[in-house]
Amino acid sequence: MTTYKEIFGKPIKVLTGDPAPTPITYTVTVANPGSGNVYYIDGVQTPTLELYEGNTYNFDYSAATGHPFRFATAADAAGSTEYTTGVSVDSNITTIVVASGAPNLFYYCTNHSGMGGRALTPAGPDEYTGQIWYNETTGKFRSVLASGAWASAATTINLSKSGAGAGTTTAGLVFGGRNPPGPAFVSTTEEYNGSGWTAGGALNTARSYLAGFGTQTGGVAAGGRINAPGSSTNATEEYNGTAWTTVNNMGTGRRVGGSAGIVQTAGLAFGGGPPAVTSNEEYDGTNWTAGGALSTGRYYLAGFGTLTSAVATGGNTGPGPASGGVTEEYNGSSWTAGGAPNSARSEFGAAGSSATAGMIFGGQTAPGDVALMEEYNGTSFSEGADLATARAGINGGGNSVTSTFAAQGNPTLNLTEEYNFTANTITAAAWSSGGALPQGVSYNSGAGTQTAALSIAGQQPSTSIISNVYEYNGSSWADSGSPVNAFYGGATPPQSAQYMAAAGTQTAAIILGGGEATNVTVEYNGSSWTAGGTYPISQVAQSTMNGIQTAAINISGSGPPPGYTPVVANYNGSSWTASPVAFSPAARRMSSAGTYNATIVSGGSNTGTLTSAQEWDGSSWTTVGAPNAPKTDAKSTGIQTAALKMHGGGTESYDGSSWATAASMANNRSWCTGGSSNDASNTSAVVFGGSTPSFTSATEEFNGETTSLNKVNISSS
Repeated sequence: MTTYKEIFGKPIKVLTGDPAPTPITYTVTVANPGSGNVYYIDGVQTPTLELYEGNTYNFDYSAATGHPFRFATAADAAGSTEYTTGVSVDSNITTIVVASGAPNLFYYCTNHSGMGGRALTPAGPDEYTGQIWYNETTGKFRSVLASGAWASAATTINLSKSGAGAGTTTAGLVFGGRNPPGPAFVSTTEEYNGSGWTAGGALNTARSYLAGFGTQTGGVAAGGRINAPGSSTNATEEYNGTAWTTVNNMGTGRRVGGSAGIVQTAGLAFGGGPPAVTSNEEYDGTNWTAGGALSTGRYYLAGFGTLTSAVATGGNTGPGPASGGVTEEYNGSSWTAGGAPNSARSEFGAAGSSATAGMIFGGQTAPGDVALMEEYNGTSFSEGADLATARAGINGGGNSVTSTFAAQGNPTLNLTEEYNFTANTITAAAWSSGGALPQGVSYNSGAGTQTAALSIAGQQPSTSIISNVYEYNGSSWADSGSPVNAFYGGATPPQSAQYMAAAGTQTAAIILGGGEATNVTVEYNGSSWTAGGTYPISQVAQSTMNGIQTAAINISGSGPPPGYTPVVANYNGSSWTASPVAFSPAARRMSSAGTYNATIVSGGSNTGTLTSAQEWDGSSWTTVGAPNAPKTDAKSTGIQTAALKMHGGGTESYDGSSWATAASMANNRSWCTGGSSNDASNTSAVVFGGSTPSFTSATEEFNGETTSLNKVNISSS
């Protein structure tokens, strides 16, 4: 007799609905794999956890009491973002009961940085992957299936191809390369945190076609092409998470070779050319030494794995299209033949943790660039999920076969795709079209949230200033019937109802100033506008304001002649009070997010575009990391530790300490001042109006990354 358990490996359950998970306990330990101490969860190095809503998880770090285990909404709790909802600690056990709608999290050590990883919070139990159950309510057999797929991710800051990459999908690194069509070798470095890119320290030697391996805080860049065709270097640099340091050179200069290694202190660089070479060198964190030579010389090849368990595959053996349909495996001393890829290719990406777990993706074949992905199991390659965009010269990869990234490459030089093999369906953060405004408008002001926003006044394409106020419900706009012209000269069109600062919600908003010659404050209650308190100076425009109607802050802007005002003032719902602490340098056309006593301000202009960002804590200003692309006329929303800045075609996310790129808008709009201001975090926003360059009525909505369990129906009863 054959049972369902014998057929499927697990017994079939009969449930009223879908299965509810049971409490799970993980053992947390700490070890140093070569690049510093990191967490191991049940013996696995910094895995990406999947903590399902409604479930209880216990993390026992009794064996690592010097490394308290906690959760945060940013890596290493950047910006004081420790997550405490449903979390308790007792006797070296951290317990989390995952709340409904909990954000994706990071786990970290409160005493040391760089030890943790990512914790997804999907709405279902991954422990039921492969489990078959019968849902009595729906009358269907159900299961949870794991699968692999690529998803679009935030674009990189710089355009590049033919550089190198290292790290993981939550702590990745790309560096070097070139920016076609000219040689234009670059020294730029970018760091990836799983949601966006930030600028890192520049290489000391700009180069392309280099070898790279290691981690985000312990990377290696070696060899490469440095100037004219045919040139190569043996220069080696190490990255510590902040800056590159020149270290001992390779024994032989090489370019367009392959590399492998998952830590800074143990890696390989092999092959290269043209002409094709077979040489191989091993790096121990200090010196390069000769290792076993490849059996077949190749260039434009790729590799993955470790110093003692690596794979070299693909590439060219001579001029012409990819001819190296050859794979070799390294055991620490010599190379032996492995399974050939199904598609010979060159200039492609690769990732993996060993000679038995790797993948290759993208690249160039005889017909052109390809999107093909193949997985290697130590014996043979099999077809996997393809990239969405075919490209070659990919700068990226990673140290895992279940989670990796493909960044940059030709022809889309700033594209990022992220691969995950999981039981979850992961939807990348993205902008989508919303309902159009009743008319094209620019220089308008915005307040509210993604599902309840206000577009206030502005200017029409005809250059006529308008006083209309439109309300958005998350799908469409409607005229509120309450224009603001009565407060701006009483005329239709009004005299100066543009360039206003705005804050608050759809039913409790506040606007200030406008044009170049007013200091009027006006409040909205959801149906009508009334005059508010007078601003401390005689005129203000193009300032930035955030908070709520009864607790707002307005910062700098254009003031009385001769120009900019440094005044910072707080509003309490009836009157303004100037702060004794001014904003410096005084500027206009900035954007800000947060509350009246916890604000992040960035961009703007004075004698030129400001490249800085500053935080306000209610009493003083502190300069913090600047956005990757400082801009004027942007819109920000969220809170000081989780803000979103929208400008032109770009978007950046702020986590309380640094800026990272996020998904780009479809409309490359300037004067991006119409948008939500009071969203709760950097995972939602709406932008409307602006110049593209013509005045536009387009509305776009931003939604952060989401995950959902991949439950499928197998059959009906």
